[in-house]
Amino acid sequence: MNLCHTGLGDAVVRSLTQYFQDLDGQSPVPIYDMVIKCVERPMLAFVLERASGNQSVAAQLLGINRNTLRRKLVDHDLL
Repeated sequence: MNLCHTGLGDAVVRSLTQYFQDLDGQSPVPIYDMVIKCVERPMLAFVLERASGNQSVAAQLLGINRNTLRRKLVDHDLL
């Protein structure tokens, strides 16, 4: 499965296009950090729910270490 065809990239482009339109000439915040912060929390919450709260399964689905997942869950107030 080619992940580029999932529509996620298109959603990011649409969101960034709207973000720049909404700026109306103002300076943007650092875009990389903004996108990661906006996407990471809902992704973590969704995957954790999909894993029925099992952090080991969620970490496996995400392709990250369980300790990394726990840190991210704490950072995003999801624990």
